[in-house]
Amino acid sequence: MSPFKFLALIAALVALLAGGALLAQDGGGNRGGRRGRGGGFQPVGTQPVGGALPSTVTTPAGNPTTDARVALGRLLFWDPILSGSKDVACATCHHPDFGYAEGRDLPIGVNGIGLGRARHFAPGNTIPLVKRNSQTILNVAFNGIDNTNAYDPAAAPMFWDLRARSLEAQALEPLKAFEEMRGHAYPEDKAVATVVSRLNESAEYRRLFAAAFGGARPTDDSLAKSLAAFQRTLVANQSPFDRYRRGDANAMTALQVEGMRRFERVGCVNCHNGPMFSDFKSHVLGVPDSPHLEASDQGIDQTYAFRTPSLRNLAYTAPYMHSGVFRDLEAVVDFYDDVAGRRGRERNLNVSREQLDPLVRQLRGVDRDEEALLAFLDALNDPSFDKTIPPRVPSGLAPGGAIK
Repeated sequence: MSPFKFLALIAALVALLAGGALLAQDGGGNRGGRRGRGGGFQPVGTQPVGGALPSTVTTPAGNPTTDARVALGRLLFWDPILSGSKDVACATCHHPDFGYAEGRDLPIGVNGIGLGRARHFAPGNTIPLVKRNSQTILNVAFNGIDNTNAYDPAAAPMFWDLRARSLEAQALEPLKAFEEMRGHAYPEDKAVATVVSRLNESAEYRRLFAAAFGGARPTDDSLAKSLAAFQRTLVANQSPFDRYRRGDANAMTALQVEGMRRFERVGCVNCHNGPMFSDFKSHVLGVPDSPHLEASDQGIDQTYAFRTPSLRNLAYTAPYMHSGVFRDLEAVVDFYDDVAGRRGRERNLNVSREQLDPLVRQLRGVDRDEEALLAFLDALNDPSFDKTIPPRVPSGLAPGGAIK
């Protein structure tokens, strides 16, 4: 054998042994990583999971949380006086029975009857379904929080398409939406003014607003601030994960800790990071459209991008994704394991593989050790959130609207 061939053989053996060592360090196979440009093994996850949620909530300078504003906001949240036909409240689609989500794939707003999956349209309905799944508002006070626990409540990202910044900006949008709360009662540009006029006609609401806002009568600004102040109190920050991150080594089971490490290794953490398990950015995933919609939902700027949802309290908020097409977490895991649809799993045919977010295309072996991954997601649940339903609201209407 020539000296050149001998040296080449030695180099090949060294490379083979080094590669085997790298695979062994990860537990074998390519389950948790990908090949880098230099040929070495690189983990898919680029960062660890986030820390515990803060114990207190930061409020914007113009809307400090007070008992009077929170109490008023709770009543407004449950009062169907905010809707065109006075039959739907904020709580209709954000109900504590469903972790302040709705329990349906797509919400039914105006002209609906019942609650959760039992909700249906009244006879003779001409109102379409709301086109996107109703996200939970639990912990929405922390929207935008990063791995350093920094966030600005005055610029907090809201909605699946990021079209509003701050709870105050978000609060009045459903009142103007045809499918959600407005219906045929009045045009969009008259919606908020009409609702504020109704509130001013109520002696009880005038008294409550005066107590909360220094003697002032109801306005669109104080309406938004009241609703936002109440929603900032809907905090669930005592999950097993939160307690574990604060130093309670026994708060999570061994299987949940194993699932947390797998969550990091396979790359879930690249988008689902920070204390809220969301980067609050938009990504193209190719999630299937809802079969109930006539037209495809093209997302942000018609790119099929949607904001990363939080992974907290998933036990209460099924079904999942912007279209509500996945009934359980097992279906979500299956989707991510074959997000490109190469093995025949359902995906959005309007989105090419090339359009998929690069971070999603890097995912590897999501459904391996599925039990551990799902156990970790269970550690993000906290059932101790406020479930209070007011026995009455100032309008005299049924709290929550037509939900019975």
